[in-house]
Formats: sequence, structure tokens, C-alpha cells
Amino acid sequence: MENTSNTISQIREEFIKGSLSENEVESLPDLQFNKWMQQGIDAKITEVQAFNLCTVSAENKPSNRIVYLREFGNNKFYFYTNYQSKKGIDIAHNNNVSACFFYPELERQIRIEGTITFAEKEKCDSYFNSRPRESQIGAWSSPQSKIINTRNELENILDSNTSKFSNQVIQRPDFWGGYIINANYYEFWQGRRSRLHDRICYELKNNKWEIYRIAP
Repeated sequence: MENTSNTISQIREEFIKGSLSENEVESLPDLQFNKWMQQGIDAKITEVQAFNLCTVSAENKPSNRIVYLREFGNNKFYFYTNYQSKKGIDIAHNNNVSACFFYPELERQIRIEGTITFAEKEKCDSYFNSRPRESQIGAWSSPQSKIINTRNELENILDSNTSKFSNQVIQRPDFWGGYIINANYYEFWQGRRSRLHDRICYELKNNKWEIYRIAP
């Protein structure tokens, strides 16, 4: 363990792949997000849609995990999950969340803060219906974030549901669906030399987006 810890302490990267200024960013944050997302897609970043979602429990304890962005636009970001999961329980108590996209290949990071609401039922149904059948059965089968005794317990539930839904259309369970992050703050981070990174922020104040730079 000590050798590994020492190795970590010696890792250094020099950030040289880009820059970011107030003069070159888009006037609206959702346009800037779309620009960087498209550039991530063009760069063939693995799982470019993955982001770290942070929630806070009723006991004010933060918790984070990786989820997939499935739709975005007009400062709204959609993802789907089990409403009875740890994140779902947190959200029910505190609807303030943060999201972080990290693209090391481009030396970029996007941080988003906002409040969260349920996605429209029609969108939840439409997305669920677009999922592979195995994923649909999986949504019914996993008591997400709950303690289970063994892997076999989970696989037995899966086998039972596979038989149950045989030769029929699988409907979305009521405990599974989408959330919308309604963004009110963005930070676009571009790595620079000597750790003097560029950090350009957008903050929603009085229904207008203010743009400013913060120190690295």
C-alpha cells in the first residue's frame, strides 16, 4: 500500500491541450455545454454521456455515483433510475444536486448545479420502451441500493421476472423513471500549464445568466 501511495504522490500531468476565455464562450451555458459535448463525441471519448451525480441525504451527508445523461436542452438534464434507490431517497429529502462531467482526453471538466424534478411520465415511458428487453426486466428485478444476501438472490428474481414477462410487452414500473436537473450554475474548466487552469462560470441571477471567471 505504501508503494502505491508513493506512486500516486509522484504522478504529474501538464495540461496543454486548450484554453478558454470569456470572449470565446457562448453567450448561454446550454449552448456552451452542447458545444463541448459535441466536441467530446467527435473526440470519441468513452462514455461521454457519463457524469458524477452528487446528492445530499436528510442527514446532510453527500453521496455520489456515475449515471448516464440521456437528454438535455434549455438547461435541463435528464437521467433515469430507480426512485427507491439511495439517490432517489436523497432527492426526495433535498432537491439540490450537482453534476460533474470529466473529459481527461480533452483536459476538460463541466460542473453543473441545480434543482431536480421528476421527468414527464410520457418521457419516462418512451425511454423505458426504448431500452433493451434485458434492461427492462433488470429494472423490475433490482431492489436498488437495498441489502441482499447473495448474488443468487438477485439472479433468482431475474429468472422469475424473465418467466413472468415472457411473450408480453413490459410496462415501466412505477418505481422507475426519470429526473430533470434544472441548472442554475455551470463551470467550464479547461486545464492549463502550471495548474493555472481556466474556469469560466455561468450563474443564473434574476433570470439572467452572468458570466465570470474564477481563480484556479
